[in-house]
Amino acid sequence: MNMHLSPHDPEIRAQLERDAADAAAEVDARRRQKRRNWLIFGAIMIAVAAFIGFLLMKVNAPKPSAAPSGPPVVSVMVPGNVLVSDRVSAVGSISARRDMPVGVAGEGGMISAIRAEAGQFVGRGQVLAEIDSAVQRAQLQQLQASVVQADADARLAQSELDRAQALVARGFISKADIDRRTATRDSARARVNVAQAQVREMQERINRLAIRAPEAGLVLQRMVEPGQVVSPGSGALYRIAAGGQMELRAKVAEQDMPQLAVGQTATVTPVGSSSTYAGTVWLLEPVIDPQTRLGMARVQLPAASDLRAGGFANVVIDGVQALRPRVPQSAILSDNGESHVFIINSQDVVEKRPVTTGTISQQGVAITSGLSGTEKVVVSAGAFLRPGEKVKPALKAAPAEAPAAPQAAPAAAAPAKAG
Repeated sequence: MNMHLSPHDPEIRAQLERDAADAAAEVDARRRQKRRNWLIFGAIMIAVAAFIGFLLMKVNAPKPSAAPSGPPVVSVMVPGNVLVSDRVSAVGSISARRDMPVGVAGEGGMISAIRAEAGQFVGRGQVLAEIDSAVQRAQLQQLQASVVQADADARLAQSELDRAQALVARGFISKADIDRRTATRDSARARVNVAQAQVREMQERINRLAIRAPEAGLVLQRMVEPGQVVSPGSGALYRIAAGGQMELRAKVAEQDMPQLAVGQTATVTPVGSSSTYAGTVWLLEPVIDPQTRLGMARVQLPAASDLRAGGFANVVIDGVQALRPRVPQSAILSDNGESHVFIINSQDVVEKRPVTTGTISQQGVAITSGLSGTEKVVVSAGAFLRPGEKVKPALKAAPAEAPAAPQAAPAAAAPAKAG
């Protein structure tokens, strides 16, 4: 017999309710267990972090420092005075010491030949270019023919005069005829001289059609081409550096000009070149530019391939020599654009001393004002020192003065003989 269970049966409904309640209780228990697990994990992580922080604090805790035993020890030196040159640095342009423009000296014409190029050394009187002289040479031949004609007339006049003088004693010719024949002879001779002078004039005109170098030197520029028609108003056709000598026209600050003098040595370095050239100051121009406040020092240079007219170069001029204190670069500090050093006075107290620096070299920095050379100067003026601080100076010997090695210029850059 089949039995059908109905959800409306009280026992079944009660069983279903108990099952639902058990399932809900089980889900709730799982949630509580999961929450407890997260709380336990978080507590463990907090404990670990606290432990690590404790260890770090223990490691980084400041150790008790030892009580200071006295004032800090500072290295000092007495610089004394050494003979240094006040070097003056400047820039300028390279040019020929004597730049000679060469133009047309005669009547001009068409250029028929070019005999010299830029960069070539030429001798005095050497032909640089030639102007066509066909017309002038034809005129010269005509004038030479007139000389022959005048000379023939002069010889004829002299012969007639000689015959007349032979007959005057016999009374055949009067004294007046002799005078006329003498005048004719003298006039013929004068015409010969005029014709010869005209020939010489034409020869000089032809010679001036050859454009020649006025002096030996280096051709800097050629500004003429074959077939070009030139005249005295055409301007310069060539530019020549007389003797091949070059110079640097250095622009020097007005306050540095009193330190310079004619004859001082200089070292010139063209821009873009690693070569240096020895030079000599040969002229200090007496005028200061009122706009730029710069003076001009002209430094004589040798003839060299790197020294091209119009190029720029740096120059260091060895100025006036004087006895000055010299300290290491580490001893100098800058503050608001002013330089100063620290010195230690007789009470071993730090003092700040403003100074004016001069020439900088491998041996140190020359002091032009602010030190006498007898002070105790702090060798390394670090920021740890303060004016008024009590220190313990440790004297350090000043470096021995090394003899300056002569600066040898390249073989091609030997100074040229002054002109």
